[in-house]
Amino acid sequence: MNTPPKSLLSSWQPAPISWRVRVALGVLLIVAIAVISITNRLLTDRFTEATRNRAELRIALYGGNLLAELRQNAIVPQLLARDPTLIAALDSADYTLSTQRLISFVEEIGAASLLLLDGDGRTVAATDRNRIGEMHRADPYFVDAVRSNATIFSVIEQEAGGYAFYYSRRIQSGGNTVGVIAVEVDLRKFERAWAGISDAVIVTNSTGQILLATEPRWRGRTEEEALANQPPRGAIERAIQATADWTALPPDAYLQGEAVMRLESRINFRGWRMVSYTTYASVRERVNGVLALEVMGFAILLALTFYFLSRRTAGRAALFQRDAAKLRALNAALQREIAERKRVQETLAVAEQTLEQSSKLAALGEMSAAVSHELNQPLAAMKTYLAGARLLITRNRPDEALSAFRRIDDLIERMGAITRQLKSYARKGQQALSPVNMADALASALSMMEPQLKQRRVQINRIVPDEPVLVMGDRMRIEQVLVNLLRNALDATKSERNAVVEIMLSAGETATLTVRDNGPGIEDLDALFEPFYTTKQPGDGVGLGLAISSGIVSDLGGRMTARNGQQGGAVFEMQLPIYEGTTEIEAAE
Repeated sequence: MNTPPKSLLSSWQPAPISWRVRVALGVLLIVAIAVISITNRLLTDRFTEATRNRAELRIALYGGNLLAELRQNAIVPQLLARDPTLIAALDSADYTLSTQRLISFVEEIGAASLLLLDGDGRTVAATDRNRIGEMHRADPYFVDAVRSNATIFSVIEQEAGGYAFYYSRRIQSGGNTVGVIAVEVDLRKFERAWAGISDAVIVTNSTGQILLATEPRWRGRTEEEALANQPPRGAIERAIQATADWTALPPDAYLQGEAVMRLESRINFRGWRMVSYTTYASVRERVNGVLALEVMGFAILLALTFYFLSRRTAGRAALFQRDAAKLRALNAALQREIAERKRVQETLAVAEQTLEQSSKLAALGEMSAAVSHELNQPLAAMKTYLAGARLLITRNRPDEALSAFRRIDDLIERMGAITRQLKSYARKGQQALSPVNMADALASALSMMEPQLKQRRVQINRIVPDEPVLVMGDRMRIEQVLVNLLRNALDATKSERNAVVEIMLSAGETATLTVRDNGPGIEDLDALFEPFYTTKQPGDGVGLGLAISSGIVSDLGGRMTARNGQQGGAVFEMQLPIYEGTTEIEAAE
């Protein structure tokens, strides 16, 4: 057998790699390791911070939604406890229309259910007719409501698991407690909304007990107990995840064997707290995607180097196939990242819509409270005049009774005007203005307050200039402001033995009306004109009078201020532009 010469065999051997190429490959490898390590650390910190910021935004939105739901339902028992139809039903024990009335209320309020309990704790009317006849005499929302003058919040553990949340308030008639109105707040809807996200969310009370959770078996436990209640496979999954995780993120806790970051937010309600557990899955995918891209870049660079070094070898085709496989893997990682970003955007959009709806419901509750607040004074005056007219008719004095009926008719007109004013206040629209004599408006406001002044011994000192003080405005709205100021002054002097209210009207660059009392003064001047801020006892006011009055004065081009007097008491000043006498001519032109 013939053998080829040695020179021919040596021609088939590959040429040895030079030391320069080996050094270049070593440097490339060191650079690749350094770049990947630095990139891994920097991107892990950056993407972790971005994930944490998104989680903080979500938990803030969830906490805001939860607090808005609780606050908008908190005022409902106070309003329903004054409903004359429900009070009359409890007095007469005729509940034929009570359930239908509660059903009409629940559609507007958005609560889970409404219960009307009689004095014995028996359900006499309910939005869920199956609950009529149930006894709640031993339930906290009945017992605590009967004993308190305020609205009571109760958390009831259900037999089927989970908790029910109630606001309740007692209903009084003639000074006696005749029943209790209970409003069930639907907080389980937030659990259903949270179930559609990847984060785990819990809400705990002041003692650390879990009330709401995305995991039903966590309810009723503490956070430590809930985290310890993991299936056996969690430890195995955790070990596998730790070895496969390039980023090696430090976990705050483990859920289902996966590292998560823990975020906690305080809810401004009875010491409640909200905790969310966000997985690092998105961080891993994004960091690993970038790292894979870098590895692919270095791999391509290395492949190109080997390609030029061994382009005459038969391994060129295999090298291209490997590059194509790596590119497909990179494309799949990028597709997963795009899908994750779309899912996060959709979750944030749902959270924004929920927050917007909660804001609309809160605005509706605020307007309802404003209507109740502003109509309370005319209704009290009408009640007094009706009692006087009944007594005058009994004594055969029809002329004087007719005068009382005229005042009642004026009050009805005033109530209609107040309703129109509240609508205008909500729309922030413009109304036609006319010259108003401040002295006449003050006299009308004092006449409006006549029933309250007769019931109490209050010294009214009034200083009014002889010349008319005219301003450009709406007399009805100005009287509304004056009545609110006088009513607050009377309320502030309830505890004074010698109550004194001073009223002074002066004219200079502006028309200034000052109301001074000798009460205890004002504690928080900064929050005085904010809606729902009040120093009165629950049931005596809702804190809207000064907020509405300040808005009216601002609409008329003036301003309202408040301070504490040097000798004690509170001082309110209303300043309005003086009427110059040309506005009426300009309007006519």
